[in-house]
This record gives sequence, structure tokens and C-alpha cells, in this order.
Amino acid sequence: MHGEERDPAQSRSEQIQAAEHEAAKQRLLAQAEAERIPAEETTRAVPDRRWRRGQS
Repeated sequence: MHGEERDPAQSRSEQIQAAEHEAAKQRLLAQAEAERIPAEETTRAVPDRRWRRGQS
């Protein structure tokens, strides 16, 4: 009742799918970390000229 009745081939394919899913997740996390912008750079003041549009 705890999986003994399952088809071994189905179980194996589910294991492969789970491993592929985990590998894809790790690749995405690695890519996100590589593209991450450090907090120090996001909090730095940047001139914003949008507010000047109405003041000409």
C-alpha cells in the first residue's frame, strides 16, 4: 500500500523526472545568482529626470 503495487518502470520514470526537475531548478537558481544585482548597487542614488518634465 505504500508504493509496492506501483509499476517499477513508472516509479523509475518519476525518479528521472524528479531529478531533471531538480537539475533545472538548480540551473535557474545559479543563473539568477549570476545575474543578481548587489543591494549596494540598487540603493545607490541615481538621477531621475522624469520629475522635471513638467517644469520647463
